[in-house]
Amino acid sequence: MMIDKVLDIAQELKQELVEVSEFILENPELGYEEFMACKAHVDLLKKHGFEVEEEYMGIKTAFKAVYDSGKPGPAIAYLSEYDALPGIGHGCGHNLLGTTNTGAGIALSKLLKDYCGKVVVYGTPAEETSGAKVEMTEKGAFDEIDIAIEVHPSDKHYMSGASLAMQAIQFTYRGRAAHAAADPEHGINALDAAINTFNNINALREHIKSSSRIHGIITEGGKAANIVPELAIAQFYVRATTKTYLEELVEKVKNCARGAAMAAGAELEISNYEASYDNLVTNKILSETYTKWLREVGVERIEGPRESFGSLDVGNVSHIVPTIHPYFGICEKETAGHTREFAQATKTPLAYDSMVKTMAAMVLTAVEVITDKDLLARIRDEFNSTRK
Repeated sequence: MMIDKVLDIAQELKQELVEVSEFILENPELGYEEFMACKAHVDLLKKHGFEVEEEYMGIKTAFKAVYDSGKPGPAIAYLSEYDALPGIGHGCGHNLLGTTNTGAGIALSKLLKDYCGKVVVYGTPAEETSGAKVEMTEKGAFDEIDIAIEVHPSDKHYMSGASLAMQAIQFTYRGRAAHAAADPEHGINALDAAINTFNNINALREHIKSSSRIHGIITEGGKAANIVPELAIAQFYVRATTKTYLEELVEKVKNCARGAAMAAGAELEISNYEASYDNLVTNKILSETYTKWLREVGVERIEGPRESFGSLDVGNVSHIVPTIHPYFGICEKETAGHTREFAQATKTPLAYDSMVKTMAAMVLTAVEVITDKDLLARIRDEFNSTRK
């Protein structure tokens, strides 16, 4: 029976994957610094017969690993992440995320001799900051792919849902220094411009969609209280449910900064300090197929799409190729992400059992896409009808 065969393959790979996940957990690396984690994935994929292109697209900790059946057919992509968070390490579970998705690619490769097409595993650095998937998407990395799957650890199993489109905007205000007590009339206060930008944005909040988010900090606001600040820098994340509305909202936020700079007499420079993320568009037919197989391999409780007001760089991929980003449960109780508690949850028997079942569902989904031309056609039709 196909389900038993796939579960057996996933179980056979389990120990190797556990070792990689725990090595990465104990050696956390920030985005674009994941040299040990990247090498661990690459070495494992090479061991299992993948052809690996390292430093993919000029990104030092990215890779593209391909296992081709040699027969024309669909290209299935699994997306692996392995970056950590500052201070708390793998509080988002990317150590387990990466090994689960890489493991699914390896497991599928064991079956391709009986089918057609190819499996591609992408190593995608820095999801927590300036995600590499953005650059990879812009350079055409996923143009050859038929479906893309990435499954993320969580406290429960959730169906693939949505994420917010996001722009990371920096406002740099330049004024003129002066003695704040003796000669204040000669100064131009850049900090005033930054503070009034926050005030303007707070007034704007009444007139934006409730699903949108604007949040920011001041990273530079002066050096001493008796010097009129000549430089101030504010950074904001602006998020919305669609790219279209995000562009509209970003322009309004920029106008808040322009007005504040004009009022203070400061010069304003606007830039993006991190990559911009598109909203995730889940392919519902692909999601339903994955959810069906997840139940078949023994996962009884699967929550609906998780409500998310965060942003994911896989969103950019979802505008290029049919994509899903579900979550798999690894916790006995509700546990928040981005915590040390969640990092520790990635190395429990429950987490590893869930990893095996998740990998199996990912592989069975791919096999059905490869063997059912009508399913792939319906997935593509939905994708083409929902592209924005």
